[in-house]
Amino acid sequence: MNTQPIGIFDSGIGGLTVAKAISKILPNEQIIYFGDTANLPYGDKSPKLIHSYVQNISEFLLTQQNCKSIVIACNTASATSYNFLRDKHKGSVPIINVIDPIIEAIVKDDTLKTVGLIATKTTVESGVYQEKMERRNSNIKIKVLATPLLAPMIEEGFSHDKISKTVIENYLNHPNLQNIDALILGCTHYVLIKDEIDSFYNGKVRLFDSTDLLALKLKRILEKENLISNQKIKDDLFFVSDLTPSFITSAKRFYGQNIDLKLISI
Repeated sequence: MNTQPIGIFDSGIGGLTVAKAISKILPNEQIIYFGDTANLPYGDKSPKLIHSYVQNISEFLLTQQNCKSIVIACNTASATSYNFLRDKHKGSVPIINVIDPIIEAIVKDDTLKTVGLIATKTTVESGVYQEKMERRNSNIKIKVLATPLLAPMIEEGFSHDKISKTVIENYLNHPNLQNIDALILGCTHYVLIKDEIDSFYNGKVRLFDSTDLLALKLKRILEKENLISNQKIKDDLFFVSDLTPSFITSAKRFYGQNIDLKLISI
């Protein structure tokens, strides 16, 4: 049994959707979550700057919190910094990103021919989804659209209302996303509007997000590496780099229950 915690980080609160899925599928694991709320959003930052944030956060989780694995619960950070973290800790600490589980699920489904992607500007411009899809199954066409208004809209609590409906419809009606079989929700925030997106498509377009897919992949890896805990001995911890009343409210929405956010500077 390995009772060291699992480290999860995101640019803000959105990664709590991933943390929630991991808690459901791996209930005996302690989670250490870090939301870099002082520097959000990552989606409009340069890859070089994001890379520096990721290095600091990973050192905090691995060195100070003694985490046995790291989950990058942010599409933008996964796109810019996953390869660096993977190579740096290869053979010692499993590093999981939010992109690979989605790609793996899509390429297994031979009914999918054209797949859409909505994500931040940095994620789209990185080309990581396109490159991974081409490498795994070049027969699947991927159409992309940067949707920079969605994450801040959700952070500010706008969902299931006229504002979110208007913004969502404006994006999904874009020519880039026409005639698709599936849509990748390339940001952990988008899970909170997944039902609104599904309603727009009347359930006729399959939606892929990273929550349960990532949690199941993490479980397989921990089992393979003999890192599974069969007893939870410590409570989960949730850290943020900036704390405001809006972050507290958002955290409850993303995680589904009240959690104690602790302010920390790293």
